[in-house]
Amino acid sequence: MENESLNLPNYNIPEDMRDVVAVTTLDRLYNWGRRSSLWPLTFGLACCAIEMIAAQMARYDMARFGMEVMRPTPRQADMILISGTVTKKMLPAIIRLYNQMPEPKYVVAMGACASGGGPFKEGYNVVAGIDKFLPVDVYIPGCPPTPQALIAGLIKLQEKIDKQSLKKARWYQKGKEDPNYVPMPILGPDLIDVRRSEEFKKAAAVKEGA
Repeated sequence: MENESLNLPNYNIPEDMRDVVAVTTLDRLYNWGRRSSLWPLTFGLACCAIEMIAAQMARYDMARFGMEVMRPTPRQADMILISGTVTKKMLPAIIRLYNQMPEPKYVVAMGACASGGGPFKEGYNVVAGIDKFLPVDVYIPGCPPTPQALIAGLIKLQEKIDKQSLKKARWYQKGKEDPNYVPMPILGPDLIDVRRSEEFKKAAAVKEGA
């Protein structure tokens, strides 16, 4: 975000003072700091991760957007890039990493596999889209997406952050329970989402009644 966009447009600051003084709101200043220091988790699943690595190299240089600090632990990350095929065996580990990330945190689905299962959608061991379990903020199409596409998607995420408000942000909601906690799915003969337990009980009761 440039200094001109940090300032509120309704206030005319003298030209000789524009590099010294800024008139803005707390929301705008807060979002400006967060959008320019996104720390992705060092995490990859399949071939999309190679493109994610390439986007960090000198040719594309994601550091220009404040996203070069890829953290080795979820405790220090605020963005997780789901870059590749999500298998049912891997999903519990992904959800554990997501739950360990502090708020505010964001999820980016990179590529066709993470967004909807890709060419493996009908596979018995593949989750048809990470959005069935995690709240996705940005989808990046492609198989795999190019580094340019990844950077474009992350710029979209920055634009989304610019519009957030401290009063409405989900991570400031008061309550004893974390509204964004995702319960661990049960890996048995198939992957069971415990949030759908009531739905499963009703379906079982209908089947028994028939």
